[in-house]
Amino acid sequence: MDSMILTFSAGILAGTMNALAGGGSFVSLPAMIAVGVPPVQANASSTVALFPGGLASAWAYRDGLRPVGGLALRALLLVTLCGGLAGALLLLRTSSAAFAFVLPWLLLVASIALAFGRRLGQALRARWQVRAPAVLLVQFALGVYGGYFGGAVGIMMMAMWGLIDKRDLKDLNAPRTLLVSAANAVAVLAFVAADAVHWPVTLAMLAGAVLGGYGGARVGRRVPPNAIRAITLVATFCITLVFFWKTYLGGNHA
Repeated sequence: MDSMILTFSAGILAGTMNALAGGGSFVSLPAMIAVGVPPVQANASSTVALFPGGLASAWAYRDGLRPVGGLALRALLLVTLCGGLAGALLLLRTSSAAFAFVLPWLLLVASIALAFGRRLGQALRARWQVRAPAVLLVQFALGVYGGYFGGAVGIMMMAMWGLIDKRDLKDLNAPRTLLVSAANAVAVLAFVAADAVHWPVTLAMLAGAVLGGYGGARVGRRVPPNAIRAITLVATFCITLVFFWKTYLGGNHA
């Protein structure tokens, strides 16, 4: 019962974070590990639990779907689906010990993307322009990352798209949510088919994430964006530091 309460509560917090600024997996994944789910299965279960909320966001943004920098969404969607499947299969072939070892680094990459991704996209756009084939290649790589881990992958996508599209970041939310959901969708199918999901705690977290996503959307209208961003970044970096300490200094190599 305690594990169900913890994962449900973590789902509420993760759903709220995703609705406000992203980074929900920083809460959902550690919660899964805390209740005894092995790291690889914890990541798979976390992805499944948070997927409906992302899908709902993609549906809500459907009217804003446009090509990105002249690239058709179909092409971006195809390479993202392929990358997401490759990343999910790679995760399923990763041992729990190996995933636990690299997890702090994945969290660090995601934390840096949350903190600096948007600024990096603007800075790169001011210096370079890239061609469509290169964008599709990077999009495939981001799909792999999304299927394997996925933390802050939407921010990474928008930073990369900033090299070819001069629209405001808000206008890129629609393709971002669609493509992140696409990578997660094929990953979810792979995880379910491989029986890598711990269903009781996953369903508890899923219910909490739906509730948190709804509440977060309402709270987001009242709380200043800078405050939301500051709280999110502090939380993500603190969680990342905890995982570095437990993995490399605390003798925990689960």
